[in-house]
Amino acid sequence: MTEGAPSAGGSETAPPLRELVLYLARALVEHPDEVAVEEIDEADATVFELKVAESDLGRVIGRQGRTAKALRTVLSAASAKMKRRAILEIIE
Repeated sequence: MTEGAPSAGGSETAPPLRELVLYLARALVEHPDEVAVEEIDEADATVFELKVAESDLGRVIGRQGRTAKALRTVLSAASAKMKRRAILEIIE
């Protein structure tokens, strides 16, 4: 599974959000090759599960969760244009 390549199938609006999460997360961590984003379509929203190396977890979450909140805000703003809710879950 290639993490950086957009998927050939699926909707045309989903890959940009997934790529956005990948880009932002890779810019934050020390091990960008271990960043993975899984996209799960649900009835009312799209859930993005972000997985990073255990040593990079603190960098993605930030102090008092500020970085994670900022990532969720950017994702929410980007998904608002598509009139679809996007949820970011950081997997430990």
